[in-house]
Amino acid sequence: MSIAMADGLRRHRITVDEYYRMAAVGLLAPDARVELIKGVIVDMPPMGARHAAVVTRLHKLLERAAGDLALVRCQLPLRLDAFSEPQPDIALLRPREDFYEQRHPTAADALLVVEVSETRLRYDTRAKAALYARHGVPELWIIDSGRRQLHILRNPAEGAYSSHIIPAEGLSSLTLTALPSVSVDLSWLAA
Repeated sequence: MSIAMADGLRRHRITVDEYYRMAAVGLLAPDARVELIKGVIVDMPPMGARHAAVVTRLHKLLERAAGDLALVRCQLPLRLDAFSEPQPDIALLRPREDFYEQRHPTAADALLVVEVSETRLRYDTRAKAALYARHGVPELWIIDSGRRQLHILRNPAEGAYSSHIIPAEGLSSLTLTALPSVSVDLSWLAA
């Protein structure tokens, strides 16, 4: 699909299916750190040790807290539409017996999405947040790993989250919107 840009040039957006065909024929390296956002292949920055530690810790905490109520996936595709398939750092999903073997999960399957931001906070809080909101992901956490700060975005409506909270220091536990019986201890984030 071709779209006109502000500079008058037309850009060709690719679909998720074309993206997978590119990978299948070797146009994308098997270990390429990329994701498809609005038809554009976007490079993901290298993952620093702090980013990796936050993802690992949060993955473990969410698995413990959610138990059998949800599946926790780490850095795997979440298909939003024909042109967008980001790979959030963590996605808490509705459980399925096949563990999404037949298809990648969609926004309708997502209970919580987490992005850990080490170098792209502005991109994550604006472009990525708008994308998740537009597709109805009920809750998005963006963790600014450098500042050790949590952004909680909830209540998606009309392509934006109507609630964006940055908790004050001393946050101990947070209850999930989609799973009110699940709360996660995040006190380590402020330490």
